[in-house]
Amino acid sequence: MNNLTDSGALVRLAFQGLKALDVDAEEVLRQSGFDPQNLYKANLRTPFSAQPQFWKAAIALSGDSCIGLHLAEKMPVYKGQILEYLLLSSPTFGDGLKRVMNYQRLLSDALHGSLTESTTPYITNYFAHHQYATSHLAEAMVLGLIKAFQAATDGVFKASKIVFNHPPNTDLEEYKRIFQCPVEFNAKSFRLYFPESVLNYRSLFAEPRLLNVHVQAANQHLAFLEQGDLIKLVRSHMASLLESGNVTLALVADLMDITPRHLRHQLQNAGTRFQTLLDDLRHRLALRLLSQTNEAISEIIYLTGFSEASTFYRAFKRWENTTPIKYRVSKQIKDV
Repeated sequence: MNNLTDSGALVRLAFQGLKALDVDAEEVLRQSGFDPQNLYKANLRTPFSAQPQFWKAAIALSGDSCIGLHLAEKMPVYKGQILEYLLLSSPTFGDGLKRVMNYQRLLSDALHGSLTESTTPYITNYFAHHQYATSHLAEAMVLGLIKAFQAATDGVFKASKIVFNHPPNTDLEEYKRIFQCPVEFNAKSFRLYFPESVLNYRSLFAEPRLLNVHVQAANQHLAFLEQGDLIKLVRSHMASLLESGNVTLALVADLMDITPRHLRHQLQNAGTRFQTLLDDLRHRLALRLLSQTNEAISEIIYLTGFSEASTFYRAFKRWENTTPIKYRVSKQIKDV
């Protein structure tokens, strides 16, 4: 899937890490397709597919071939987020860790880590070999994870060994200096080993009475993301039907293998309606075609799924309070 996203918390942490290294953090974001002005936007999610561009820019602007490791060394600890609250409100660190595994998506859609409990427990399958998961991201995320676990356990958590599934980006002594444990590379899968005793650790700041509150909050966050998935899927099916000029709730529901009534109910729970999504899709497509292509108006009417020109013109007047031709001319003038 190319539409995976990361929590805005990740890009904010990386931004702070770059600044601490005296790297032009805003330029790194711009080169990865992200507007720095949106950095603190509420409910921010960034495309996971932008990860390679981000790390390429970070390397180029820093001159550091091991930028992921050094960025994570400087970035703040992941705190004040729902996953930390789940760890701290659980009876033990081990209980909290298993609970957090159920909500990894709140951090990134690409995370699929699992915990194996044994005499030497370990976390594995962190990014599950995703095509956009670079070695720099893996190293930054693992160090960030360790720092977050240390904060949640009052410094008790220590990695006993780390095994990466990529080649090293610098000499092994630098990895040992930062991770403070043996580090291996080129394995079949990632593993983060730690002592079994830490699973029974209870933080000095644990608040078990708040566990249910934090679980409810995590479930609400997860539901919000799932509603976004639904809307993206509906939009995708709508787009595939647009040229036919016949985009109906029944047809989209059939493509999703659910009943129209169930789809209507799901969209209502997501705070929207089928017609609202369709109208917005046509609106955005019309604006893009008018401003970025030389397609004839008659062709745009067809591509946006309108059966009659008059219906398209009325809709465009409602959207932009002008005509399609005047809108196109205004965009051409601005581009000159």
